[in-house]
This record gives sequence, structure tokens and C-alpha cells, in this order.
Amino acid sequence: MGKMAAALGSVATLVTEPGEDAFRKLFRFYRQSRPGTADLGGVIDFSAAQAARGPGPGAHKVVRSQLSVSSVSDHDAHRAGLQPVSNWRAYGLEGYPGEYRFYFHPKPLPPGYQWHWKPNVCNLDKHMTKEETQDLWEQSKEFLRYKEVNKRRPEAYLRNCGYHYNWDSKKYSADHYTPFPSDLAFLSEQVAAACGFQGFRAEAGILNYYRLDSTLGIHVDKSELDHSKPLLSFSFGQSAIFLLGGLKRDEAPTAMFMHSGDIMVMSGFSRLLNHAVPKVLPSSKGESLPCCLETPPPAVLPRDSVVECCSMEDWQVCASYLKTARVNMTVRQVLATDQDFPLEPMEENKRGVTTEGFCHLDDVKSHVKRAKLNPDS
Repeated sequence: MGKMAAALGSVATLVTEPGEDAFRKLFRFYRQSRPGTADLGGVIDFSAAQAARGPGPGAHKVVRSQLSVSSVSDHDAHRAGLQPVSNWRAYGLEGYPGEYRFYFHPKPLPPGYQWHWKPNVCNLDKHMTKEETQDLWEQSKEFLRYKEVNKRRPEAYLRNCGYHYNWDSKKYSADHYTPFPSDLAFLSEQVAAACGFQGFRAEAGILNYYRLDSTLGIHVDKSELDHSKPLLSFSFGQSAIFLLGGLKRDEAPTAMFMHSGDIMVMSGFSRLLNHAVPKVLPSSKGESLPCCLETPPPAVLPRDSVVECCSMEDWQVCASYLKTARVNMTVRQVLATDQDFPLEPMEENKRGVTTEGFCHLDDVKSHVKRAKLNPDS
């Protein structure tokens, strides 16, 4: 309780900037926070044993969430690289108005299985030509190997798969689509079913790369046409602080940690709550991987597993990157069952197709800037 009181005291001493609301004030506080100090004493850690009840930051808000254990067989969970659902722990938060569905799953991905989801699982979006995406992983490995290049890498960049999100219009389009990876789709379907969303279809994915100085601005996720379907968020690499607020930014948010292997699920009302990531936290051990990423996958996998063992060469490149970075995958269902995209005026369609340029691996800052100005991701 002492750390939490100290953290709240630090927040109280912040000087409010002109036009700053309660959410922005806490966002700024955690963005400037110092790991290893009382600044993080008020952040909920769902991975802690006492998270469900008892002492701890924000413990009075944490409630155990019920899962649909029978909806996912142990075999299908194993195929997807997940623990049996009966072993999962899922939590929600009290104190938010109305009906909402919010699940936080600490570590349903067993140690070793996270290796499969290395940062090359998704296709790049329309900001790269088809020719530029050929042998992209080999290009990326060379890009990451050179320290002098690595130092100049952009703060964050994005990849799309499935229906591509247009950062200018804040809409999806049937005209811009790349195949959704079948392994990620199967994983997402099992997680959604365990949370009570049978029949979920993985139709759009965004892969976000964060450096230690990256942030995700305050936003809501409302561009999908059916908000009853869940948004799934998978975290890998270094930990981050996630802020979940209310419908308005003058409502102070709740802070919580997201660690490697955690899964967050939001649907319905919770999709319309303001949220953000103000801080990616460096490891307390210097440049090192989380323990769950140190363990290789098992030597024998189910014959029909969607998880595959990557080469040690590939993993060493990924591991080097994740020692100072975080990767986040979000998966969404864009359309309701039997729903089509609404017809758009021809001129709007033309603008969406022709006004965006191409984006190279070493020159993505303009795309990132646009994403930050329109952070509806």
C-alpha cells in the first residue's frame, strides 16, 4: 500500500497543462515514470498471485472472469500453442458503467510457444509494393543485424493483414485485402471461443512494433462495423503499461501491466472506452528477454499443430530485437455475419486508393506520424 500511496501522491503533484484532461494527465505521468520507483506502485499486475483478491494495487477493481472451458478442446488449445483453457486465469475490472466485456489473460501461451509468433507473421499493408515484400524476412534480418542501422530504425511501425485499415479515412475497405495468416486466425478463434465468442472470424490484423520510447495515443476502437465482436490483443517482448479509461477523457483511467504472452480481449461497451499505452518498460536486468521467451518450444509438437519450430538463426535475430522492443498483435472481426461493406461515393474510394504513397523499411516515419495523429487502432 505504501508504493501505491506514493504513486498516487506523485500523480497529485503533477501540474495540469492547459486543456489537459484526467486521462491525458495520467498518460503523461506514466510516460515520464521511472521503472523501479514508486511511480509504478499503482499499476495492476494481473500476473501477481494476489491479483484476484487481497492486497495489491487496484485489487478492489479486479474480478475473476468466467471462461467457456468446454468451447475449446485441450487438443485444439494445444494445436494453437495454448494451455488448456481450464488452466487459464481471466480477469476483468469493476467500476465501469454499463455492460462491457473485458478479459485479461496472463500467460495462456506456455513458455516456448511464443517463439512461433516472431515478428514476421503478417503481410505488410498497401504502403509497400508487392515486389518490395518479396523475401521481406531476409531483408528484415539484415536490417536488424547491423547496429548502426538499428540505431536509426523508426520509433514504431505497422503491418496489416486481412482487411487493411486506412489511417486517413479511418475505415476498412474490401478493395484492400491480403490473406490473413491461418495460424494466427486459428489461435484467435480459440481465444475468442474461450471467452464466449463462438464463430469469431479473424478478418483484420495489425502488428505494432514498439521501441522503448514508443507510445500508443489515447483512442477508442470503433472502426469495425460490429462492436459486439471482440478485439484481441497479444503482447510479446518487453512489458508495457496499458491505461483503460471511460467514455470521456475526463474520467481517470486504470493502469495495468501487459507482459509478454498476455492476451487482452475487449468487446461491446469496452470497445468504446478510451485506452492507451504510455510506456514500454525496459528490463530490470538490462537488455534481456522475459523468462518466458528464453525457453525453446518442445521438440515434439502435435502433428496437426499450427505452431512450427523456427530456426535458431531466425530466433536469434528476433531475440536480439525483443531485448529492447515490444511487439503487439491486434486481431479483429470487421463485418458481422452476412454483412457487406457499405457503398462509398466514387470520389472517396479514389482518394483512398491513390493518395497514399509507398513506405520503405527505412523511411516509415511519415506513416507513423499519420498513425499517431489518427490513433484509432
